[in-house]
Amino acid sequence: MTFWRSLFVAASLLAAPVSLAHAQTPQSVKAKNVVLVHGAWADGSSWSEVIPILQAAGLNVTAVQNPLGSLAESVEATKRVLAEQDGPTVLAAHSWGGTVISQVGTDPKVTGLVYVAARAPDANEDFIALSKQFPAGPARAGIVERNGTTKLSEDAFLKYFANGVAPERAKELYAVQWPTAASIFAGRTTEAAWHTKPSWYAVSKNDGTINPDFERFLAKRMSATTIELDAGHLSLVSHPKEVANLILEAAGHPRS
Repeated sequence: MTFWRSLFVAASLLAAPVSLAHAQTPQSVKAKNVVLVHGAWADGSSWSEVIPILQAAGLNVTAVQNPLGSLAESVEATKRVLAEQDGPTVLAAHSWGGTVISQVGTDPKVTGLVYVAARAPDANEDFIALSKQFPAGPARAGIVERNGTTKLSEDAFLKYFANGVAPERAKELYAVQWPTAASIFAGRTTEAAWHTKPSWYAVSKNDGTINPDFERFLAKRMSATTIELDAGHLSLVSHPKEVANLILEAAGHPRS
């Protein structure tokens, strides 16, 4: 019995560090730069409420103007911006932009990844098939496709994409809605940076574009530090302080 008891204790001691490590919050490396990546049916101005908060905290902030013509084009646009950064950088993405940072985030400059109601595919994953395990958001019914590009109808944009945003601001965002290639949604990454980089996730509890339970699934899968916001899909517009604070946490800066 003494032998088996000793063996059990030894096995328990060996297993303990693994369990503790898994439970730890990701350690933030102090970053001086933040690169923001917007998603489908949007442009860089969707980050305009978050940017001043990050700048006031002393961070150098750049919003990528994501071309949304293909995954490859969008990845290259973010890589170009990332190459211009001098030192440690946090990548933050909204919605489809999460696909981009999952690919680009393996760059040595990147110290953390922040997903805001965002996709977070694994390498070579059929993300469309994965998403079908959850009910589709009502915004999907408002997708209008013409000549290989898509936009959201005004009704779907205001009711389900920008729900929770002040009506005047929602209409401004609808006016600058960027056409998005229909093909990008099926694009597959060859990397999944969240396997090796600390990750944070902001779930939008009232999201009408990506199912909130799908967002929770993605956040849990990547072991992300997660917050939940009483927000629609555009939490970066309706809840900029909370989103900015999550990015500041990822950048190793104290919250304001």
